[in-house]
Amino acid sequence: MPTLDDVRFVAIDFETADPKRDSACALGIVVVDRGEIVARDYRLIRPPRAKFNPFCVRVHGIHWSDVCDEPCFGDLWPELEVHFRGADFLVAHNAAFDKSVLHTCCRESGRTAPEQPFLCTVQLARKTWELASNKLPSVCAHLGIELNHHNAASDAEACALIAVNGLRLNPDFMSKVL
Repeated sequence: MPTLDDVRFVAIDFETADPKRDSACALGIVVVDRGEIVARDYRLIRPPRAKFNPFCVRVHGIHWSDVCDEPCFGDLWPELEVHFRGADFLVAHNAAFDKSVLHTCCRESGRTAPEQPFLCTVQLARKTWELASNKLPSVCAHLGIELNHHNAASDAEACALIAVNGLRLNPDFMSKVL
């Protein structure tokens, strides 16, 4: 069984313009190699529709005017894809959501999605700490991780740090990937 010191993983966080999984408007990426953050990336993305859901805007504060001149996901993917090369797995807080956004955006833009399995830090937190809530702000507060919630860069970094802390305490969880 590999340990944290043997693996490379990529933590990601998407923000979406509406409830549809192809509407990524921001992406945070944090690369962790042997337990240390080695790269960070944050991109605003022009989603396929200009109409942003008001609920989504209230959550993340991103408007069409913020992203209308940004590249679409398919145009950005060649630059972003390099972060995923050599990763043993991907990490997200509520991984099912970020995995579905990543795979949908890749499919809709004619790109190939990364094949690595996902590790969910919500599940890792449940198995590692006894917290009243396993939501990202609660886990960050417990671990003393600074968080600007719903900023994709901050959320991805927090997720990476949760994974590092959790996998150090619970290395067997590495076998539980989606």
